[in-house]
Amino acid sequence: MASAYTLEFEKPLQELERQIEELRRLQTERQIDVDGEVAALQQKLDTLKGEIYSKLTPMQRVTVARHPRRPYSLDYLSTIFTDFIELHGDRLFMDDPAIVGGWARLAGVSVMVIGHQKGRDTKENLKRNFGMPHPEGYRKALRLMQLAARFGAPVITLIDTPGAYPGLGAEERGQSEALARNILEMSALETPIVTCVIGEGGSGGALALGVADRVLMLENSVYSVITPEGCAAILWKDASQRERAAAALKITAEDLLRLKVIDEIIPEPLGGAHQDPDATGERLREALIRHVTELRKIRPEKLVRRRAEKYAAMGTFVES
Repeated sequence: MASAYTLEFEKPLQELERQIEELRRLQTERQIDVDGEVAALQQKLDTLKGEIYSKLTPMQRVTVARHPRRPYSLDYLSTIFTDFIELHGDRLFMDDPAIVGGWARLAGVSVMVIGHQKGRDTKENLKRNFGMPHPEGYRKALRLMQLAARFGAPVITLIDTPGAYPGLGAEERGQSEALARNILEMSALETPIVTCVIGEGGSGGALALGVADRVLMLENSVYSVITPEGCAAILWKDASQRERAAAALKITAEDLLRLKVIDEIIPEPLGGAHQDPDATGERLREALIRHVTELRKIRPEKLVRRRAEKYAAMGTFVES
């Protein structure tokens, strides 16, 4: 694990990883049999990693969700889908690289896949605007969803954004209208919609791709109306209170499943999705196939009615 990408709570693992790497180097250079020592250290590493990851705080899960090596939408598009053809532009202003989408096949079924996309380095992050779409990105997404509905194809969305871009240009071109329009149109779209939060699910920028028949979350992803830092700055005028804010916001997959905001948690490999992207992709693929198969059996008008009932039931309470 590169030290530059090591999270604070993962530092106790570094010494064990260093020892394993050193033994493997000696084995290669000097032809020494150290398989037994490596196996013992690896078992110790896995045990410690399991203990650490089983007790993550909400804010620590936020840092895992933001990990720079975590798989993004294009990574999943290249591993769990086939025949992907990217479609561009909103037919109104421009193409927004912060949202990618197009036709693909999932286990032989034609689907429309749409997702937020961050960058791996500074150059790509500037191109993708750090995964924060402009209104034209959301209008492109809506155009693709309506195209899918016209052909009766399921829509799959992958959410990973700190939030919609709040810049002056975005506001001038109708950011709030674009988000609201997507939420309205998705609620009545006559085709199956499956959403998965694969990293950060931030505010209306996430919800504008997140109104769905089934909402899934990867184990270490987060989904919230605001970032913990933003919440802390507003409530306590102190961004360092982010731990307190993250706990109060109930942003983890476990919290949201308990509150019935989401429908399923997809387990990640030990240490997070970035430790084994292929295994994570396979688990996501299995879940998407299962839900798409179930939803395709339901009549469109019934899908829309159930979707409306699903969201109308959120936030209700009973007085005793």
